[in-house]
Amino acid sequence: MITYFQAIALGALQGVTELFPISSLGHSVLLPPLLGWRIDQGADYFLVFLVATHIATSLVLLAFYWREWASIVKGIFRSLARRYIDPADTHAKLGWLIVVATVPAGALGILFEKSFQSLFASPRYVAVFLLLNGLVLFGAEAARKRRALQTDAPSRAAADDAAIARLTWSQAVKVGFAQSMALLPGFSRTGTTMMGGLLTGLDHADAARFAFLLATPVIFAAGVLKLPELLVPGQHYPIGPIAAGAAAAAIGAYASVRFLVRYFRARTLVPFAVYCVIVGALSSLAFFGR
Repeated sequence: MITYFQAIALGALQGVTELFPISSLGHSVLLPPLLGWRIDQGADYFLVFLVATHIATSLVLLAFYWREWASIVKGIFRSLARRYIDPADTHAKLGWLIVVATVPAGALGILFEKSFQSLFASPRYVAVFLLLNGLVLFGAEAARKRRALQTDAPSRAAADDAAIARLTWSQAVKVGFAQSMALLPGFSRTGTTMMGGLLTGLDHADAARFAFLLATPVIFAAGVLKLPELLVPGQHYPIGPIAAGAAAAAIGAYASVRFLVRYFRARTLVPFAVYCVIVGALSSLAFFGR
């Protein structure tokens, strides 16, 4: 099925690329055939492996932002106790924005799970989607630059929860639908969510922070729904390699989030867009030329 070496390599790749706006799922699908690894990417065990590595990433994000999540959970309970959301309660508003923005990806994932799963076995589709992901990032940066010229609003040195909490409910829904593009392997969850955030007026630091907060419940919920299949009698999944891959993903994710939080204080999505276009184009040529 999948060796320990392959699992650790793919897990580390997933952890590093999940938070970079370059599609971890796309890389996990493209790498095995490019290296000649005989892994059945259409099998349930491979999907379970991917879900396990994603859960590891979500737990790292939860630990990295544990103070923020503690404030958000308290804010949600305050709003429930008051039976309304106080606009001045930053973390209560932020918590409900996360809930609203999570609904589109969650609903679409449940409705079209089998359709999306069938795409995992097609490196050709993934290569094209990765190329399109790069073009989407270029488009988001172009739109942000036009808005910056019109508003002349300077970027801050660090993310600000209050700025994110000023989003409207409709803007949160738009960010949520942008995030749902990542259900297609090759589109980046971080990249599409940041695109949605930039298009609503957030700067890079705020858009990245909102993307990382949004990723936690979506990734974790997907794992909660899928991983119990490991315990179904008669199913024989490679538990050892899956666990090793998840551990490697956790280490990669921690390194990534620490780097990206600093990176987006002053830099843009353009380098990642260039990377996706180049790798997507070369991969497309490789797979369609066979």
